[in-house]
Amino acid sequence: MNILMICTEKLPVPNIRGGAIQTYICGVASLLSKHHRITILGRTDPDLLNEEVTDGIRYVRVDSDGVLDLYVQGVISFLSQSQEHYDIIHIFNRPKLVAAVHEAAPDSRIILSMHNDMFNPLKISKAEGSAAIEQTERIITISNYIGSAISEYFPQAEPKLKTIYSGVDLSKFAPWTESQYSLQARESIRTEHNLASKKIILFVGRLSRNKGPHVLVRAMSHLRHSDAALVIVGGAWYSDNTISDYVAYVRALAVRSPIPVITTGYVQAHDVHRWFCASDIFVCTSIWQEPLARVHYEAMAAGLPFLTTNRGGNPEIVRGNNGILITDPEDPMEYAHHLNLLLSDLHSSRQMGLNGRRMVEQHFTWQRVADDILSVWERR
Repeated sequence: MNILMICTEKLPVPNIRGGAIQTYICGVASLLSKHHRITILGRTDPDLLNEEVTDGIRYVRVDSDGVLDLYVQGVISFLSQSQEHYDIIHIFNRPKLVAAVHEAAPDSRIILSMHNDMFNPLKISKAEGSAAIEQTERIITISNYIGSAISEYFPQAEPKLKTIYSGVDLSKFAPWTESQYSLQARESIRTEHNLASKKIILFVGRLSRNKGPHVLVRAMSHLRHSDAALVIVGGAWYSDNTISDYVAYVRALAVRSPIPVITTGYVQAHDVHRWFCASDIFVCTSIWQEPLARVHYEAMAAGLPFLTTNRGGNPEIVRGNNGILITDPEDPMEYAHHLNLLLSDLHSSRQMGLNGRRMVEQHFTWQRVADDILSVWERR
């Protein structure tokens, strides 16, 4: 079949600027292209050509400036001028695109992948949401939480919903105890940042209040381990090291912490995995209803035990002894309690991390994600 995959307007594909959806598309595209012809439509970027073919996958890029209305114009212009018929148009996370795409390509089957709560009445009208569901053949969600939210807003969507959990690159993210590459990355980054003797606690994500890193910094005051260090990887936005008021607040807290806190700012997407290799424990501090953060998959693949919050889809990834669920994401003491236990017994902590590694090897590979998408495309 001839397939068009439409990314969002915010960040380009390949994921040179980061982004969970962009990483997802990159993870499965080459695997899907072994079975069908793939065109990926996304936004322009100064470092990328407006059109190219790489490894058999066609990339087309249209202007957006990060604005959906402008992006819609580019998408429709592309479809209107295209000489090709697409058997399937797979839209990522933008139900507002469905009506325009359906009008421009009425004979194409539309599949929608939902990575966020974009059917929320605050983001889409009842009429527009209902039309998107009617014109969509299947709706893939990255967690049961997102599927439940959609069916709560639009009960008629229920029969079309299918949860397909995300995946991770098992070679890039690997335990340092099992990978020479990861061990070298671990030693290199620890030496570079004077962390060779430290037990490293890691946060990776955008620095915004709803992501909660300030709570983790405050938890450092309650740690009993003077040989610990906290590393916060991320900026206010993807590819952006702007010092927002919140970033300044987190850094001010970090300066007063009795435990060393390193704030790296934005780290290029192709380098983030090195921090997972270097660390001992991963923490996701989401205060908001997180759809299901992909950093969990990366932490598990790297063999890290993790703490995560009971918000949104995050609990779906805690299965058995691979991680710990925080019940009050705004309580620094709860984080400190569990971190103290993990840091006191690194042998058991590392076993917890390896439990997560075995889990992703079995359930969260990109090959499994691609196979699940193929089953939707091919109506199996």
